[in-house]
Amino acid sequence: MFVFGNLLIAVGNVVDILLSIYMWVLIIAALISWVNPDPYNPIVRFLYGVTEPVLRPIRRRIGVFGGIDLSPLIAILAIVFLKTFLVGSLIELGYKLKGGHL
Repeated sequence: MFVFGNLLIAVGNVVDILLSIYMWVLIIAALISWVNPDPYNPIVRFLYGVTEPVLRPIRRRIGVFGGIDLSPLIAILAIVFLKTFLVGSLIELGYKLKGGHL
């Protein structure tokens, strides 16, 4: 079972890194949206292309609150929850399957 435990620990660590990267991409996209960037810039297109599939459904549900788009904040809070709950659970389960302790 230690092999499956190591696999869960590795998956948990990879998911943690990917969620951290996506959280920073969301933060950068939110900051860039404040300055009216060139929509044809490849970096801006990449950021919006990566973040809009997540932010669009959130925006549809909560709308714009007083002229402020809160969807990046909601998405970041969801990422923090996933990092705490999902990643923590995967890593802890992996250590328990290995027979070790955190």
